[in-house]
Amino acid sequence: MGLVALTLLLATGLLHTQAFPPARSFQLDFEENCFRKDGVPFRYISGSIHYARVPRPAWRDRLLKMYMSGLSAVQVYVPWNYHEPLPGVYDFAGDRDVEAFLDLTAELGLLVILRPGPYICAEWEMGGLPAWLLWKPDIVLRSSDPAYLAAVDSWLHVLLPKIKPRLYQHGGNIISIQVENEYGSYYACDYKYLQHLLGSFRALLGSEVLLFTTDGTRAEELRCGTLQGLYATVDFGPGTPMGEERGERGCGYMFHGGTNFAYWSGADFKDQYKPVTTSYDYDAPLSEAGDPTEKLFAIRTVISKFQPLPVGPMPPATPKYAYGWVALRKYANLLDALDVLCPSGPIQSQFPLTFEAIKQAHGFVVYRTQLPRDVLHPATLRAPPHSVCDRGYVMLQQEYQGTLERDGQTMLRVTGRAGDTLDVLLENMGRISFGANISDFKGLLGNLSLDSSPLSNWLIYPLAIDTAIQQGWPHAALPKSSSGGRAGPAFYTGTFETPGIAWDTFVKFPGWSKGQLWINGFNLGRYWPRRGPQQTLFVPGSMLRVGHPNNITVLELEGAPLAPFLLFLNQPLFNKTLSRSTVATE
Repeated sequence: MGLVALTLLLATGLLHTQAFPPARSFQLDFEENCFRKDGVPFRYISGSIHYARVPRPAWRDRLLKMYMSGLSAVQVYVPWNYHEPLPGVYDFAGDRDVEAFLDLTAELGLLVILRPGPYICAEWEMGGLPAWLLWKPDIVLRSSDPAYLAAVDSWLHVLLPKIKPRLYQHGGNIISIQVENEYGSYYACDYKYLQHLLGSFRALLGSEVLLFTTDGTRAEELRCGTLQGLYATVDFGPGTPMGEERGERGCGYMFHGGTNFAYWSGADFKDQYKPVTTSYDYDAPLSEAGDPTEKLFAIRTVISKFQPLPVGPMPPATPKYAYGWVALRKYANLLDALDVLCPSGPIQSQFPLTFEAIKQAHGFVVYRTQLPRDVLHPATLRAPPHSVCDRGYVMLQQEYQGTLERDGQTMLRVTGRAGDTLDVLLENMGRISFGANISDFKGLLGNLSLDSSPLSNWLIYPLAIDTAIQQGWPHAALPKSSSGGRAGPAFYTGTFETPGIAWDTFVKFPGWSKGQLWINGFNLGRYWPRRGPQQTLFVPGSMLRVGHPNNITVLELEGAPLAPFLLFLNQPLFNKTLSRSTVATE
C-alpha cells in the first residue's frame, strides 16, 4: 500500500473500521450499576420462549411478535433430555434444531439470554435432566457425584461448542449465559458441583462471556445457589401466583408458553404428585396458539413510554378453524396389540421392574402375571403406598377392573380363577421437575399383593406406541375386530379433511376420560377432561395435511363415550375444573 493511500485511509477512518473493528463486548459495570454493550450503558427488556414447546414452523411468528412488542431479548432454555434421548445419542434435527432457533433470533434482531442448565426446571419432564441418568439408581443428581458429572461434561462438550460462535463477543447475539438454575432451592447445596460447572463453562466458552446464576430471594437460596465472582440474579413473581387455576407455578416472565407435546410435561410435588397440564399457555402475553392478548398490548404500551417501538404493525393472530365433529371407531384393545407395540416380546422377572430398569424413558409399560389361586370371593389387590408411578390401569382376563394411583387409590377388589391373566398398564405422567424428588422413578416400584400374598413371575412389556404410530400403525394396518366393551385401554381411529388450507384448531373430547392423542403420527399430548381444568388440546395447523386425510389415533385409558366423537373448535377451553365430588363419583 502506498503512503498517499494509507494517509487517506487514516484520515477517513476506514482503516480503523476495516482492519481494527471496535471490540464487541457485553459486560457488567458494578460501579455505575448498569450493563455495558460495546462500552455503552445498555438496558434490555426480555421474556421467555421455549423452542421445545413451539413447533418449528411457528418459531418466526412467535419471535417476530416478541420483537414487535418492544422486547429486545429472549430467554431460552435448553432441555438436555430433549436432545440426548439415550447416552451419547444426540438429536438436533427439526423441532430440536436449537442452532436454527438461535440464528432466527439473531435475524430478527433479538438478543439472547441462554439458560442451558444442565438442570432447567421449567415444569419440563425431570427439569430437563435425561431419565437415563436414573439407570444408575443411586446417582445423586445435581451434585459432584462422579457419575453425574461425567454425563454433564459429555453433554456440555456437545452443546457449548454450538453456542460459542453465537456469543456476542464473537459476532453473535448471546449476551449472557446462566449456570445451572435455581440451585439454591435444591437440598444438595454442593459448591463443588457449581464450581465444576463454572470451570466447564469457562473452558468451553472463554473468559469474556457474562455468566450468571438465578435463585429465589431467600438468604438460604442465595447462599447455596450463588458463586463468588458470578453475577447473581433473582427470580420474582407477581403477588398472586399466575396460572394457579391451571396447576402451574407462575413466575410472570413467560412471553409465550406454548405446549407440552408428547410426554414432555413435568410434574410438581408439594403435598402430593401433581402433573402439569398439556397446555403451557401460562396466561402469557402471547397465547398458546400465538395470539396477541390484551396483556401484550398493555405491555407494549408501557414499553413505548420508555423507548421507541419497532416500526410496523403487530402480526395478527393466526387463523383458526372449527373442523367440527369427527367420528372415531374402536380399533383394538391395547392388550390385543402387544405384538405390534412390543415386537421384541416381554421381559421376564420374578418381581416388577421400574421403567428405568428396563430402559424405557416415557409412555407406557404393561405388567402381566397370573392369579396364583382361585379367588371366588372378592380379594384385595393392593399396591404399597406411593409405588404406582403414576397410574395403573388394571385388567383381569382383559376386563377393566379400575385404576390405581400414585397418591390416590392403591387397592381394588377382584375375583377370578387360578391362572387368570392379570395385566396392569402403567402410565408415566411426567417426572417431577422441581425440588428434592427429581429422582422420580416410574412404573411399579413395589410388588402387588393379593390378600397380602405377593404376586410373582411377571412378564413386563415395554410399549413403543409412538414408534408404531409414526410408522403408520394402526391406520396402515388391517382392521381388527372392534369387539369388547368401552372400558379400559383401547385405541380409536378416525380421519378428517381440511378445506383447502390447514389452520390451527383445538380439539375437545366430549365424554372421553383420559388418554393420549396423535394426529398424522405426531403426539399432541395428554387429555384428561374428567380431571380438568384443560378441556381442549391445541392442534397446530402445521401438523395437518391439505388434500389428504388427517389420521387421528386416540389411546383412551379408562373409557370412551358410547358414540366416540371428537369436536374441533376455533378456540380453546380452559379452567373448566370439575368439583372434587364430581371427580370422585365418575
